[in-house]
Amino acid sequence: MLELGRSGSHGLPKGTVPVLSGEAVVATLQASHWKEAATAQVGERSWDYRKREGELIARWAQEPADAVRLRARKISFWRGEWAIDLAGLQLQMTSASRWKGTHRYTTAGRQVAESGTTGGWSPRPTLTATDELPLDHLVFLLWVEFVLRRRDSAAAAA
Repeated sequence: MLELGRSGSHGLPKGTVPVLSGEAVVATLQASHWKEAATAQVGERSWDYRKREGELIARWAQEPADAVRLRARKISFWRGEWAIDLAGLQLQMTSASRWKGTHRYTTAGRQVAESGTTGGWSPRPTLTATDELPLDHLVFLLWVEFVLRRRDSAAAAA
């Protein structure tokens, strides 16, 4: 299981969020406060995450600005379904629990991941997945969960 840690924890500078597997930091995320954007460091590779034309996209940081490697787009507003393209692997994200705000990720009718949350006053997203998804893709899915939770929080506060 992967989870987003608290900003600045595990010896990281403030504003840097660790992606944890158990207590081990496997990646880092620096999310923008004002935009749906972030920079992720997964191993030696740096990723640029952005919202563009209603889609959440990712590219390697050294690639041109119009490159897209990973993509998530909403396909049903009422049911909360998303289509996700992970470098050719097509996933569908559906609601696992509307009360908890969790999601199920499937491909060809087979579940490959499910999101959750940590407990407490400030719940953070978690992701439990099969071994077939690489870490780069899992970190992107965690960021998508992070963005959706931010949107839900902003809507609730309005």
